[in-house]
Amino acid sequence: MGGLTIIAPWTCHDGGVTTPTDTRITLSRVMSQAEANLLGNVHGGNIMKMVDDTAGVSANRFAQGPAVTAAMDEMAFLNPVRVGDVLHVSAQVNWAGTSSMEVGVRAEVDRWDAVTERVHVASAYLVFVAVDAEGGTRRVPELVIETPEERRHFREAEIRRANRLARREAIDHSRRESDEVGA
Repeated sequence: MGGLTIIAPWTCHDGGVTTPTDTRITLSRVMSQAEANLLGNVHGGNIMKMVDDTAGVSANRFAQGPAVTAAMDEMAFLNPVRVGDVLHVSAQVNWAGTSSMEVGVRAEVDRWDAVTERVHVASAYLVFVAVDAEGGTRRVPELVIETPEERRHFREAEIRRANRLARREAIDHSRRESDEVGA
């Protein structure tokens, strides 16, 4: 297994509020043969685990305690990750409600065999819920939006949330209709 490096510029404003920038975290790791398929590409599941781990660190830090993965809203694989590549996974909280938050994740690689710009290999959006010791939900701090980029991420997170809720309602409605027909 490759080494793991954590880069975490943690700062928190007084009063329990945090900006998205405060929640940024990057985990970096050299990808090994043990994580690859027969073609020498790293399995998507290994990348997904690192995405979830990185997002979890960002969410836990923002929530100032435990936060659990509730959903992976979107995971797009854009380019292969190969054995020997250094995978850099960066995450930050884009949106926060009362107890839940969306964490945006971007994965990039430094190719082991070439001196090139970093290659964007994957993006994902995960939803986390802050939990207490008994597993119930708990409040999270206020997320303070300061920059135009943070505002864009916040708006896009609200769109994804609205789409998730609408999709869930449509599926629930379909199931209720099916139950009524089958009764």
